[in-house]
Amino acid sequence: MTDTGEQDERRRRLAAWRGSDRVLWRASADHRIQGRLTALAADAGQVYDLDDWTDVYGNGVVAELERRVARLLGFPEAVFFPTGTMAQQVALRCWAGRTGNSTVALHPTAHPEMHERGAFTAVSGLRTVHPTTEPRLPTAEEVQDFEEPFGALMLELPLREAGFVLPSWDSLVDVTEAARERDAVVHFDGARLWECVTHFGRPLDEIASLADSVYVSFYKSLDALSGAALAGPADLIAEARAWRHRYGGLMFQQYPAVLSALLGLERELPRLPSYVAHAKTVAAALDEGLRESDAPWFRVHPQIPHTHQFQVWLPYDADTLNEAAVAQAEETGVTLFRRWFSDGSPPGLSVTEVTVASQGLEWSAQDVREALKGFLGRVG
Repeated sequence: MTDTGEQDERRRRLAAWRGSDRVLWRASADHRIQGRLTALAADAGQVYDLDDWTDVYGNGVVAELERRVARLLGFPEAVFFPTGTMAQQVALRCWAGRTGNSTVALHPTAHPEMHERGAFTAVSGLRTVHPTTEPRLPTAEEVQDFEEPFGALMLELPLREAGFVLPSWDSLVDVTEAARERDAVVHFDGARLWECVTHFGRPLDEIASLADSVYVSFYKSLDALSGAALAGPADLIAEARAWRHRYGGLMFQQYPAVLSALLGLERELPRLPSYVAHAKTVAAALDEGLRESDAPWFRVHPQIPHTHQFQVWLPYDADTLNEAAVAQAEETGVTLFRRWFSDGSPPGLSVTEVTVASQGLEWSAQDVREALKGFLGRVG
C-alpha cells in the first residue's frame, strides 16, 4: 500500500471510531486537535493553579508532577522525560556507570528490543541479553542460572507482546532477589505499571519498591498527551537530569503534556481497577461467543486478563479482519475491535489488542456477544 493509501485507510479508521456510539476504549489519538485543547483548557484548573507561570526548563508544573509521581511510587525523586524511550536509555546508562557492567538482561520482546531501532546499543552503548525467550518474564531460576554476567535486569510490567501478562507476586519478588544475588540492579519498565495493582493485590509503592528504578508512561494508561517519568534514588535522578539534557530532553516548556498527565493521575488512575475488573467480563464474553460461533480456531489470551488489556487471535489475514472491523463501525456505530496485525504472527493467524476503559464499562456480556456476532458475520 502506498503512503497515500495508508493515510486514507488511517483517516477512514479514525472517522469510523470517532463516529461510533459504542466503543470499548477511545484512544487519545482518536480525537481532533480542537477537542483535546478545549478539554484540557476546561479541566486543567482542577489539578493545578492556572494562574501560575508557565514552566521553563522543568520548573513549576513540571516539578509538581515529578513530586507527585515520586510520592505515588515511593521513591525520593522522579524526573519528567518527553518519551519513555529516552527515560529508559538514561536510566540503564546511569546504572551501567554505577555497576561497571553495560549489559542489560531483558525479554527479547521488550519495548527497547522490538520498537526502538536498537537504541540501547546504537545510542547508549548498552548490550542486551535474554534470560528467557518464553512468552513471559524470566523466572528466578533462569536469572540465577544465566551464563553471562549483567549489570541490570529490566522487567516490563506487564509484558505487552506476550499478551499484557504478569507474573505472580511471589515470582516477581523471587526474580528481583535473584538479580540482586548476582549483584545486578533491577529496573522496571512500568509504562503500564499503573494497572498492575489489581493483579498483584499491592499498592503502587509496594510494587515499585521491588525495583531500584521505575519508568512510567503518562499516555498509555492515563490518557495524557505524552510524556514519561523515571523514579529512583536521589543521586540516580540527579545524574538522569544531566543525561536528559545531553539527550535533548530538557525542553523549554512542557505544560500541556504535564497538565494532561496530572489530569490522568487525578481521573484515570483511580478508575483503572474498574477497567481491569470489567476486562475479565469482556474477555469471558468473547471467549464464550467464539466458542458458540463457527470460527475454526481462536484464542483469547490471557483467558483471564491480568490488566485491562489482552489479546484475541483469529485464523484470518489482517486485511480481512480490519475491513470487517471498520465496516462494522461504519454501518452500526459499534467498534468492538480496532486494528489487527499479522506481522510476526504464525502464518495464517492475526492478533488484535483489546483495551477496556471507561466507555467499555457500559458494555454487558450480552453486548459483547452481539457485537462479536456482527463482526464475525462480516468476516465470512
